[in-house]
Amino acid sequence: MSDRPRSRATMRDVAAVAGVSVKTVSRVVNDEPAVSPAAATRVRRAVEQLGYRHDLTASNLRRSVRRPSTVAAMLQDLSNPYSARLLQAIELVAHERDVAVVASSLDEEPERERRLVEGLVRRRVDGLLLMPATTRQDYLLPDLHAGLEAVFVDRRPHGVDVDSVTVDGSRGAAMAAAHLLAAGHRRIAFLGDLPRIETAAARCAGFVGELERQGTPPDPRLVVTGLRTPADATGALLGLLDLDDPPTAVFAARNTLAEGAVRALRQRDAAWTTALVGFDDFPLADLLDPPLTVVQQDVGAIGSEAARRLFARLAGDDSPPCHVELEPVLVTRGSGEIAPSAARRR
Repeated sequence: MSDRPRSRATMRDVAAVAGVSVKTVSRVVNDEPAVSPAAATRVRRAVEQLGYRHDLTASNLRRSVRRPSTVAAMLQDLSNPYSARLLQAIELVAHERDVAVVASSLDEEPERERRLVEGLVRRRVDGLLLMPATTRQDYLLPDLHAGLEAVFVDRRPHGVDVDSVTVDGSRGAAMAAAHLLAAGHRRIAFLGDLPRIETAAARCAGFVGELERQGTPPDPRLVVTGLRTPADATGALLGLLDLDDPPTAVFAARNTLAEGAVRALRQRDAAWTTALVGFDDFPLADLLDPPLTVVQQDVGAIGSEAARRLFARLAGDDSPPCHVELEPVLVTRGSGEIAPSAARRR
């Protein structure tokens, strides 16, 4: 059972700890003049000690006595089909409860995450769905102890213990590697995102681990990480295709990187001679030539489950945090089934 208090610190609490008036606290948190440096220092120390967040919507009633009206979805890139579909699933669950969703992109920027979350907390959002860019989320502890409810999406929490809904990315990458190995490929390239991103690291580990498990350790030159855009993936794969012993297959561990890989293969007239498997689907992937084989996540299920968990918490569920991990599936369409003999005929 959770022992978290259900109310937030107030200006009156801060004033009592700092030994000043409520008006003085108001002036400090609103960056107004006419407060002595000593008093301002005491107020700021009390704010930090109590985990106080200034309420920009003073008319709001306390969370414990009102129904939720707004939740926030902090995702990585709302222009990406994955985040867009995730948000759509979250909104469907929220709208059934007449709750508004405030959404924003974090773009893998830790400071942006902290800044946006702090602003939303000050505005008294009722709950938070977060796909973190930070490596640890300890900064949320004061707000969680003050009653904020949060559910993590796509990535597990670190430094805090709250609900999460993720997909076994390591397993998905291993499935892609095993699929290409079963087709006879031995020189398989890996295109991945920043290694500091938890999901990117898991996919790389799953891919490399499966190759090693099957006795085919990867050529280090064929494992390329730190790729952020489709253009990055295109450039990286063009370089690999120009090697004396180029890869006969490619695993692109993110949907945007798969897009870039498709462009590189087309530029080298290798789309039908080099196998390609992507991670995450995207619109029209099944209409490419050849249609793209992908490791597919049930994005709708991820978003729906995360939103339902958040609303359960807001309704008073104080059971221990749960971490739901969904399984990906391999969807074969043609690009991932090209034999290595086709590459040798180039």
